[in-house]
Amino acid sequence: MKIKNHDALVSIGDRASRELVLGIVDDALNEVDGYRRISGIVRVEGDTLHVGNRRWDLSAKQNVYLIGAGKACNAMAMAIDHALGERLTRGIAVVKIAEDTDEFSERTEVYVGGHPFPNQAGYEATQRVLDLVDGAGPDDLFIVVVSGGSSALLNAPIEPITVEDEAITTEVLLTSGLGIYEVNAVRRHISRTNGGRLAERIRARGAELIGIGISDAVGKPPTGDIGEPDPNYASTPIGPDLTTLDDARAAIDGHGLRDRLPASVTHFLDTAGPEQETPKAFPENTYFVINTLPDLAEAAAAAAEARGVTAHVLTTFLEGESRDAGTFMASLAREVQANGRPFRAPCVIVSGGETVTHIRPGTEITGHGGPSQELALSFALSAAAVPGACMYGMDSEGTDGTSSAAGGITDSTSAARAAAAGVDILAHLRGHASFEALEAMGDVVMTGNTGTNLCDLNVLYVPAAPSQNEGTP
Repeated sequence: MKIKNHDALVSIGDRASRELVLGIVDDALNEVDGYRRISGIVRVEGDTLHVGNRRWDLSAKQNVYLIGAGKACNAMAMAIDHALGERLTRGIAVVKIAEDTDEFSERTEVYVGGHPFPNQAGYEATQRVLDLVDGAGPDDLFIVVVSGGSSALLNAPIEPITVEDEAITTEVLLTSGLGIYEVNAVRRHISRTNGGRLAERIRARGAELIGIGISDAVGKPPTGDIGEPDPNYASTPIGPDLTTLDDARAAIDGHGLRDRLPASVTHFLDTAGPEQETPKAFPENTYFVINTLPDLAEAAAAAAEARGVTAHVLTTFLEGESRDAGTFMASLAREVQANGRPFRAPCVIVSGGETVTHIRPGTEITGHGGPSQELALSFALSAAAVPGACMYGMDSEGTDGTSSAAGGITDSTSAARAAAAGVDILAHLRGHASFEALEAMGDVVMTGNTGTNLCDLNVLYVPAAPSQNEGTP
């Protein structure tokens, strides 16, 4: 199972509801696991490399290299490492968390970088990646696997910007209420690897690139046939960048961040010319997308239906403040159970997207947590009015915000259990200490690396009212 503390989570609260929700999430995560998805489309037969519906003659390649970066990189890079076997010359993977279950060959080096904030270890690993690329030639092939988080893990700021400057910039951007497009516009333009610049460097050596990615961008359609190359692949270190220098400048000035960012960053963006714009096209590369955000929501809905519960995908565009989203979900559950609108109970309601936690300057941070945990904790405040209702909010890659938790699961008993444990939910929300609150309530969910990275997944179960059904799913 992906959920490590499953047994403890279903031993309290609305047990049947929690068992149902956790089972749905576990099945969905297994369905979109990066190792499983890549292994289904990549294989080597003799001298032929098959990736989906395309083929490459390995006898014409001098070296085959693997580069991986991202929060789902463990599973993705392992799949390539295992598929290529002795055909792999060398691999480098930069991950967020190294797991005991990771099994790489001696040909692949694994490094742990920093996320969400870039660090020196990630910088040093990135230098090894750049050295590998710079030593390549026109007869070499790079297979690059990337997922969300690669911007921080594969970090090499443009000089004289330092790693510390880049980390400060990332923290300011992520806590100031910016949308992810605005955040990326800044991060990509101060990096030597991000925003397509790694692919640009590979192209300069004349080497060939096959890119395999997980897209965590809100708004992407479901993948469909993952064995067919994606002609519209964009962003990450290996794809064309859709943001511009002007976007980066507008993000900073539009949110009044100039005085909060390092001078090296603002000076570079103010003085950068057209020659320092990120690349906008790579027609020579072949890209595959193995997962997009709607895939996970659809997998969760299918898992619910397989259990005999009607499921609805409410949205895969959920954005905004996390605690507000949690309040909305509780209101939705109440309407469903009381009035059968917009869906009839019992039912499962699935949503995906990327909500945010806006930490205003001067806020006293009293603990740890992340957007998904704040959503689940906020849901608990109002869920007591909906007997049997249960909500799991998770960051699908397995770590949420500044904590090691994947998210939180709360139900109609959570508020009472919080009070019994002496937990003031509102105070913990104000202090952005959702992890500590959920841990005391027994509602924090632990997974470790899940093998994917598709932003947030929220699964809400609403049983029929007790007078109609005693709450058993």
